[in-house]
Amino acid sequence: MQVASLKLKSIRARAVVLKLKRPVVARIANITDWPLILIDLITEEGIVGRSYLEPYTIKTMRYLVPALEDFGDMLKGRRIAPVELYELARKSLHFVGYQGLSMIAVSGLDMAAWDALAKARGVPLCVLLGGSVGPVKAYNSNGLWLQAPEVVASDAIALRDEGGFTALKLRLGRERASDDLAAIHAIRAAVGDDIELMADFNQGLHLGEALQRCHMIDDAGLAWIEEPIVYDNLDGYVQLAAELKTPIQIGENFYGSRDLHTALQRKACDLVMPDFMRIGGVTGWLRAAGIAGAAGIPMSTHLYPEVAAHVMRITETAHWLEWQDWADPILQSPYKISDGLLHIPDVPGVGIEWNEEAVAAHRADQ
Repeated sequence: MQVASLKLKSIRARAVVLKLKRPVVARIANITDWPLILIDLITEEGIVGRSYLEPYTIKTMRYLVPALEDFGDMLKGRRIAPVELYELARKSLHFVGYQGLSMIAVSGLDMAAWDALAKARGVPLCVLLGGSVGPVKAYNSNGLWLQAPEVVASDAIALRDEGGFTALKLRLGRERASDDLAAIHAIRAAVGDDIELMADFNQGLHLGEALQRCHMIDDAGLAWIEEPIVYDNLDGYVQLAAELKTPIQIGENFYGSRDLHTALQRKACDLVMPDFMRIGGVTGWLRAAGIAGAAGIPMSTHLYPEVAAHVMRITETAHWLEWQDWADPILQSPYKISDGLLHIPDVPGVGIEWNEEAVAAHRADQ
């Protein structure tokens, strides 16, 4: 089949809600129910590109599902050229802005379009992008929430052993700073010094708290300190990055590659970790990766481990893949983890197909 002949027929978007095995307990939110929007980009040739979105709150799906369906109507008959579809979809929402829900909807479309194109070529996405199938190093981000030290210590052992992980992420931001320190020490005692630990405050501190708390943990041997303050306070991040020895990690709230460029120009961070639904899907990631590569800034992923694994294989400054298995219940064949490595299946596209029985059991009213 000629790739150039692939044309968009329709887009189907379905809302599902899953129960988290380890509920999110963070400074800014507690989450037990995890929403996903499953996207099927159906082509006239019968190839279906698939992707999903994870919009955090169930009510957000009421706005995103119609937006995706509108893209299907607007782009019907268009050739599957992801960069062109990306630009057309963005510009159709120009008057409500390029960020927020607009970018999230475009990102879902983009990831599905790249999956369809790779399937039409008969190769994995990483191969279509110029790379090869292989393993990607990952850290386990499925737990270590704001719980008692003895709880997170036990959790750390379980998380390490889920896939032979050599790195874990813990969350900080307890009411007392001393309790955060106690959690770090408990995890270290449980899993040893050879495990890398990443710490995430989930934007839960104001700048004054962040200055105090980040200095308190600056000698704890952490791989990075992630988002201690609200994501758009770049002035605060400039100060933190300048003062701390531990690398500052931000980026999951970059809406497009220009946000990443601005943060690097300002020296607001040492590391970046874009989120696929905000950076602009695969197309947005590729643009952002070029900027990070030119600056020599290590680049990690946020959520979406399946598509993340493919792009990490061709990212110049690829650092860590964030492993979360939250979408696994609705996938036919979830990705495999062993020895701390995520293994890309050698199949056309991204390699995700829906478990329709599970989808039916978790469908949500929007």
